[in-house]
Amino acid sequence: MLSSSLRGLRNVIVGSTSSSAGRLVQCRFLNLHEYQSKGLMQKYGVTVQKFKVAENAVDAEKFSQELNVSEIVLKAQVHAGGRGKGTFSSGLKGGVKLSTDPSEIKGFAEQMLGFSLVTKQTPAEGVLVNKVMVAEALDIERETYFAILMDRDSNGPVMMGSPAGGVDIEEVAASTPHLIFKEVVDITKGVQNDQLERMATNLGFEGQKKNDAMEEMRKLYDLFIGVDATQVEINPFAETPDGRVLCFDAKINFDDNASFRQKDIFAQRDTNEEDPQEVEADEIGLNFIKMDGNIGCLVNGAGLAMATMDIIKLHGGEPANFLDVGGGVTEEMVKDAFNIITSDPRVQSILVNIYGGIVNCKTIAGGIISACKESDLSVPLVVRLEGTNVEEAREMLNSSGLPIITAVDLDDAAKKSVEHVKY
Repeated sequence: MLSSSLRGLRNVIVGSTSSSAGRLVQCRFLNLHEYQSKGLMQKYGVTVQKFKVAENAVDAEKFSQELNVSEIVLKAQVHAGGRGKGTFSSGLKGGVKLSTDPSEIKGFAEQMLGFSLVTKQTPAEGVLVNKVMVAEALDIERETYFAILMDRDSNGPVMMGSPAGGVDIEEVAASTPHLIFKEVVDITKGVQNDQLERMATNLGFEGQKKNDAMEEMRKLYDLFIGVDATQVEINPFAETPDGRVLCFDAKINFDDNASFRQKDIFAQRDTNEEDPQEVEADEIGLNFIKMDGNIGCLVNGAGLAMATMDIIKLHGGEPANFLDVGGGVTEEMVKDAFNIITSDPRVQSILVNIYGGIVNCKTIAGGIISACKESDLSVPLVVRLEGTNVEEAREMLNSSGLPIITAVDLDDAAKKSVEHVKY
């Protein structure tokens, strides 16, 4: 999944395949903290500032001394952006602090760790800070932007860069597209030296710094391939006054299909900042995304799930979730899916829409009956079933004695689910 800035850049330069703005993208993705991304870059030889990670204020002070640098930057480790302008529940303003005094770093850490940080990208209650990164603070002489992404239209990796870094790259792409450069990489051959040289030149690096930038980009490409990334975004990719070229901030996204061979990386997943329902669904093997509506959805197939949500909205309703149970669903998974949906207090009705091909309708019916009997379902349940063993499944539901509302087709099901919601 692309970051918002890289999505915008890709839309301008490469061209988006999406036909509808605002479309929900079914995607689970690993989100790493800044210190974790920097650790990965270090492993591949990429130059980053010195840093250590602390979980308490005493260690934060100790590490700021051990780094033996002239100035320290202390950063709260949360997934949300806008840390620098955030506010802690302790009253401290700003999740990024600079100091030359280790004791002051300790004081800042005491007001960060164990407190919630609220930014423009967090929920209203903020997110709890459990770790802080203690890092070398460096002056930046010039900022550029560099990224590598896996692009469907190019059938492989694309390097993108701009000499206008350190700012919202989406704005750069929109207002000054001539400052955006790209190189399509043949994944079977790897990135070529002439491509690296062109990119470094286009980003404005000169002399030894040009050679250093090329080497950093080569290592970033090795990282991109080595960890099965879908995106490596460096902003800023910068020069320091003493002539060094460093990667100051990084966002790395991964191909979840490669989790089986990137177990060490995926083990770093921090679920503390994720929605508990989405985490639970992921562990069960369900494709679930929480939304803002009040009509719970249980569907098989991503396309049918999208269509179901569209029809609900067409009839004036709002879906509470995207939930694709998948072709290998079992009765137990159906029951678990119901438990996840009904754990949301906003849900006022549930729509089950199944078109059984791989999925057996009897499996769905069995799961529905078990879930309703065990959870004492208190919201209206509308069920539309078609496909494999549908007659047997309908008979199971009809003879269950449960107050299930049946529908003849999707349109009928959507209308009935909306009618039973109190607006």
